[in-house]
Amino acid sequence: METPVTGSEILLESLKRENVEVVFGLPGGAVLPLYDALYSAGIRHLLVRHEQAAGFAADGYARVTGKPGVCLVTSGPGATNLITALTSAQMDSIPIVALTGQVPQSLIGKDGFQEADTIGISLPCTKQSFLVRSAAEIPRVIHRAFQTAVSGRPGPVLVDLPKSALLEKTTPHYPHNESGAQGTLRRREWDQEEIECAAAMILESRRAVLYAGGGTIHSEAWPELSELAELSQIPVTTTLMGLGAFPSCHPLSLGMLGMHGSYSTNMAVCESDLLIAVGARFDDRVTGRLKDFAAEARKIQIDVDPSEAGKNVRVDLALIGDAKEALRAIIAALKRGRPSAARDRRAWLDRIDGWRREHPLQYDKSADSVKPQFVIETISRHVDEDAIIAVDVGQHQMWAAQFYDFYQPRTWLSSSGLGSMGYGFPAAMGAQLAFPDRQTIAIVGDGGFQMTLNDLATAAQYRVPVKIVVLNNRALGMVRQWQEIFFEKRYCDIDLNFAPDFAKLAESYGIRGRKVEHQKDVDGAVREMLSDRNPCLIDFWVDPAENVYPIVPPGASLAEMIVEPPRVQIEDEEEVLDDLWTV
Repeated sequence: METPVTGSEILLESLKRENVEVVFGLPGGAVLPLYDALYSAGIRHLLVRHEQAAGFAADGYARVTGKPGVCLVTSGPGATNLITALTSAQMDSIPIVALTGQVPQSLIGKDGFQEADTIGISLPCTKQSFLVRSAAEIPRVIHRAFQTAVSGRPGPVLVDLPKSALLEKTTPHYPHNESGAQGTLRRREWDQEEIECAAAMILESRRAVLYAGGGTIHSEAWPELSELAELSQIPVTTTLMGLGAFPSCHPLSLGMLGMHGSYSTNMAVCESDLLIAVGARFDDRVTGRLKDFAAEARKIQIDVDPSEAGKNVRVDLALIGDAKEALRAIIAALKRGRPSAARDRRAWLDRIDGWRREHPLQYDKSADSVKPQFVIETISRHVDEDAIIAVDVGQHQMWAAQFYDFYQPRTWLSSSGLGSMGYGFPAAMGAQLAFPDRQTIAIVGDGGFQMTLNDLATAAQYRVPVKIVVLNNRALGMVRQWQEIFFEKRYCDIDLNFAPDFAKLAESYGIRGRKVEHQKDVDGAVREMLSDRNPCLIDFWVDPAENVYPIVPPGASLAEMIVEPPRVQIEDEEEVLDDLWTV
């Protein structure tokens, strides 16, 4: 008969059986038994400085690997500090398993010290939440949690662990399937008749557009996406979540669509006669005014989640199931049809090229001040093709999406649905732990970075070689842009001039820091950063007046985008810049 062991030891053995290599966490009283067992368990643990960073790091790890990221925090405030990260993962369909401590079973519901209703709080922002009641339940619950995180539409799962269950001893019985959570289970509801209908719609179209979202990456359907595009000569646009699913430099690439999509991309969607959505949910930042979104196009939607079919935009054909499997079936049906249909789209592609020449993405490249777009282009020019880029939310995020060239999937980390500031840096650390030898760069704004910069201590302590690029415009940049364009330049509470010197702050943690204030110094600084095998930070003081264009105004259609700023004669640049900080 096996010797009984504690729930903590059972939990760690369960994690090993799910192939967990690293856990991001912060200890506290309720999980001390688990940390005591972790002391010699052989699973790597990174001590973060805030629980939100643990969740974001687990998110970054999951996005680059496709495996669930794991975070571990204590009860009460430890668990509640995870909620933003879990909500972000839920909106972006990222598999996370969050382990939270809880007061002993006998104290639940009695307002014990550091008790919170973690299950009740987390239910709206997770796929599922489990409360473990005994040590014997742990193997089954952990296995189910990992399976749930990756099955169907991926997402975060929370396991709440009372301290009594972690201390209790029992003889464990582990599930027979010990292969981990890699065998994803995805439903299929389409039939061959619907596949033939989709193929016929493609063959009949002359102005088709493929619209790829994050689901394309989750299902690892990027080879099929490329094959379908090339077979039928259909151009491909991606959502913010879908960046990397199709190479930016491919002749059929349209880049990102939507609120900050390029003129040619948005016009292609507006003028299309067929829109094929692959793992995309027709987000409001993509569609603009709904009634005018691809108004003349028939629409095919491929999605693993049946609740997404026609939820925001009415579609003519919904294929519910795994995107990879659905695309393979469509490709096979097309090959049985008329392969010569590809030649019929030359006029369509020429028309899109004309729009691209008419209004390219551009900025003032002759300026002496540091242009944020130039920083992004310089990074893109010098990094490896498999470099990982993580961002917060705001102007820097949109410039990265517009001006960085993506070659591979799972190289772009962005809190896209929730748009959480503070995401980029800890997510980059999580990704770097997954791939220690790959270049990993956190491109952040000076606003978002101040929300998680305390985890510079984590990067320094474990020598996580992440590179931090701060695009510092001394403001909450996207808020300032909206106040400028839509609120008559009534700048209110967006001034971040009272920020620390980020380079000196990094150095105080033992991380090399540098400030760059002139465009001529950008290239050298980027080269130096990428040659460093240790964590480092560059604070780029970018032009504070620079805005993101194009922009689709709220409530407008994609065709009503503002392509470039109004041309105004500036007589006194210093006076204009001073005005930006007037409250």
